[in-house]
Amino acid sequence: VAPRTHRRGLLSTRAPLPPARTVASSRAPLVVSSPPPTPAPAPGHAKVDRSGRFCSPRAARELALMVSYAACLEGADVVRHFDRRVAARREPGYVFNKACVQSYNFMSFCGGPLEVATEEEAEKLMSQNEKDSANEAEVLSAPPRLVYNNFVLRLARDMLVAVAGGWDQHVEVINKIIPQHWKDEPVARILELCILHIAMAEMTSKGTPHKVAINEAVDLAKRFCDGGAPRVINGCLRTYVKDHMNNGTSQAAEPKP
Repeated sequence: VAPRTHRRGLLSTRAPLPPARTVASSRAPLVVSSPPPTPAPAPGHAKVDRSGRFCSPRAARELALMVSYAACLEGADVVRHFDRRVAARREPGYVFNKACVQSYNFMSFCGGPLEVATEEEAEKLMSQNEKDSANEAEVLSAPPRLVYNNFVLRLARDMLVAVAGGWDQHVEVINKIIPQHWKDEPVARILELCILHIAMAEMTSKGTPHKVAINEAVDLAKRFCDGGAPRVINGCLRTYVKDHMNNGTSQAAEPKP
């Protein structure tokens, strides 16, 4: 993976993240891919504030990931892309359904195949998954100021400044720690590489405890990447902490003015 490869891409500036769930069914027995029962949000991860906007650090990480992903596809600087996205005017006639924020679930992870007894049960699960995915798409593509409070917007931007400041040095480290099959298909691994950049920037520039940064990165991978990505990201970040931090090679560069 050459330095800055993933800042140069092809598609649109508003490209949403891939859906957090996929659904499939089969005959006898019927099998659907369904998320496991969702736990309650962890303490300290308040979901929305009184204005009905997201207010948690996890929301900031998802926003930073969404912007990083879209900026890579566009070939834009992540911070400039964020600023442009936040400052963009709403399209004429656009109306955001705030109920989507209330039903959005940061702790909804992809699950393994689930057997069901009847086609009716399978259709019900698939219908619910489709509704949840549509809700997530609505939230992730909405103008940020309608969805996130000022704390989340500031934190997400700070993360992206750290990502940009340490990009080149972190690319060199990422090339050493990711598996070969990720190197062979970098375009298909933009999301995973963005997650690594965010976690590494948090640890080196923001002072986020290693355990917190790794756990949050793994959770992002569980929501938005394929089944093997969380394990790989966990291993890569642990290797990064063990072998590449505090040795003078992982210090993030100062953000450029």
